[in-house]
Amino acid sequence: MTDQPRTTRRSRSTLPDRVRDSLLGDLFSEVYAAGDQLPNEDELAARFEVSRATIREAVRGLVEAGYLVRRHGTGTFVTATSRYRHTLNANLSYTAMIRQVGFKPGRRLLRKLVRPATAKEAATLGIATGEPVVLIERIRTADDKPVIYSADRIPTRILGDATAAVGDGSLYDLLGDIGVPVRSALATLRPVVAGARLARLLEVRVGSPLQQIEQVDSDELGRPVMLSSEWHVADVFELCVSRKNDAPRP
Repeated sequence: MTDQPRTTRRSRSTLPDRVRDSLLGDLFSEVYAAGDQLPNEDELAARFEVSRATIREAVRGLVEAGYLVRRHGTGTFVTATSRYRHTLNANLSYTAMIRQVGFKPGRRLLRKLVRPATAKEAATLGIATGEPVVLIERIRTADDKPVIYSADRIPTRILGDATAAVGDGSLYDLLGDIGVPVRSALATLRPVVAGARLARLLEVRVGSPLQQIEQVDSDELGRPVMLSSEWHVADVFELCVSRKNDAPRP
């Protein structure tokens, strides 16, 4: 079976993500409970009207994230996962994550401006210091309560004419639309405490624990296209990493 005709770069880049988000919703709403076997690829492909390759990619992301486990010769099964878990092993939609744990998702654009890249930003993004980048600052909300503050930087030379559209929706979708879909990311997680500005933005007390994520997103050729800094309210999502034993440990 082949996927339905797709006419935009956006749909090509996000179809597995949409399937993955839908399956994630099934897991959070317990359509499939812990221990249940997932339908096979043919059944899922028929349900979503996509190819088996698309299903395979979507399921692989959930396996890597720890929501599913493959058992050789048996099938794919749902693991016992936290309802509020957010994994760093796969880029899952925050909007979908917030909705699927029972909250109403929201997003507020705080500011958007074009400014020169700092030396650190330039080194991370592989551009010259002072080269223009778009800075986008946003707040994610769950039932109108701030849960994530993010600051994203994208070089304007990547965005081109799409610079004006930044901030209107998903940055991943926008990058996919202009032909530079994000294919990989490297994230660093560290615990921090809220200073005065973060406390005000996230409506927590000064000194409250936060989880900070610094992430670099790269395109199909491995070139960095976006640098993101995020601060998560610590008692909303459990941030986790699934580790594989690919090599013997001493």
